[in-house]
Amino acid sequence: MIMMKIFPIIMILFIGGFLGWFWSIGVGLQNEVPADVTMKVKKFKVFLIIPLVYMLFISLSMGSMFNGAFENGQEPSAGFIGGMVGIIVPLHLFSMFCIFYCLYFVAKTFKTVELQKEVSFSEFAGEFFMIWFFPIGIWIIQPKINKMID
Repeated sequence: MIMMKIFPIIMILFIGGFLGWFWSIGVGLQNEVPADVTMKVKKFKVFLIIPLVYMLFISLSMGSMFNGAFENGQEPSAGFIGGMVGIIVPLHLFSMFCIFYCLYFVAKTFKTVELQKEVSFSEFAGEFFMIWFFPIGIWIIQPKINKMID
């Protein structure tokens, strides 16, 4: 039962760190992007905030739902669960789309700064998948970012 109380906190901290790393790369490396390359930074910022807000909403609502079920001994009503599913499924799919766009933008920004030219997806596909598989890719990408900044 204690795990259900701390799960939302753990989820918010993880997602905040993960998306914060995206923000630091996507926005922080914009000064290093060549002048002739235009990137849609505002779109990236909006698409980054949407999953953050969604994860806050889902973590807090699921945490309160589970806490209420455990403390009161009552299950949530079928209407409540149906309403939550009707809201969560479309938001979840859109949030996933936003996260994939952010992966794309961060990988493209990284490779654009590294090569100092406009890049196509085939040139940054490796970085895209390394960022997607975050626990592995961060150990390869972050040292390169540190060198770019220095």
